[in-house]
Amino acid sequence: MASEAMILDVDGPDGSRAVRLSSPSRVLWPQAGLTKLDLARYLVAVAPAFLRANGGRPVSLQRFGGDVDGEYFFSKNPPKGAPDYVRSVTVVYPSGRAHPQLVLDEPASAVWGAQMNTVVFHPWASRADAPDLPDELRIDLDPQPGTTFADVVAAAHELRAVLREAGLTCFVKTSGNRGLHVFAPIEPTHEFLEVRRAVIAAARELERRMPDRVTTAWWKEERGARIFVDYNQANRDRTMAGAYSPRALPHAPVSCPLGWDELTGVDPAAFTITTVPQRLATTGDPWEGLHAAPGSIDVLREWWDRDVEAGLGELPFPPDFPKMPGEPLRVQPSRARNRA
Repeated sequence: MASEAMILDVDGPDGSRAVRLSSPSRVLWPQAGLTKLDLARYLVAVAPAFLRANGGRPVSLQRFGGDVDGEYFFSKNPPKGAPDYVRSVTVVYPSGRAHPQLVLDEPASAVWGAQMNTVVFHPWASRADAPDLPDELRIDLDPQPGTTFADVVAAAHELRAVLREAGLTCFVKTSGNRGLHVFAPIEPTHEFLEVRRAVIAAARELERRMPDRVTTAWWKEERGARIFVDYNQANRDRTMAGAYSPRALPHAPVSCPLGWDELTGVDPAAFTITTVPQRLATTGDPWEGLHAAPGSIDVLREWWDRDVEAGLGELPFPPDFPKMPGEPLRVQPSRARNRA
């Protein structure tokens, strides 16, 4: 690995910043032959769209010690020596502990992330000025073994119809792998738990309409060959790869926003750090107006209350979360049967 360093002049709101990039020829994606410099140049090229989606939010950086085939860790608070244009905001985690979390505000801060060997950027669903109140309802459609990307697309279209009935306008992007992420802008008036319940209400309604193709089952052994609606991505401090974030997969894919009319027949592997800048330059950003008209989760909350009255309630939380009131037992179904 080369030991040379270089300076990138990165334009921003206050003029150009000089960002030092150590080892620019270091290979991050061996199969694609793409380097740290390629990543930094990608982030410069997509900076307006990237920051519109991910900037001004608490963000976790998925950083790699070597290439994307190796080990990684997550940085949440600014490391020692971070430049003054990289700020932080205090957030509260599910444990109740408060801690500073990184916030990216300008192109230079994203390039600094690349300098810190960040490949994947994971923004919160809330903004730094109101970190307890999500302004995005996010739903992760996760394909299971035996399903295809076409199955995910079908579920996404039906989910769009469900959310439209609830009064929400939604947007879609590739996950960067085999799934899709559906986002709906919402008014930042409810805490994470309420938004999570709204997601569960939407997921259950989708499951009713597509029972053989969609599931809310948390335990993998119960999902079968169906698309899993991952409601736990709506939890506090649970994040997914941001829009236009690269992914740590061999061909250097990007979690890419799409227009709804593009979904049918699209190949998610086509959106990479080498192809997305040109796509943005020619077709624009399908998510540019995402926050133009935020909606309300009131209808989804009514659906949640209806389901609770019908005997449905909380679904399991991730194992590293504190036990929540009304939560089912965190026991894999087959183990529960064996104990009985």
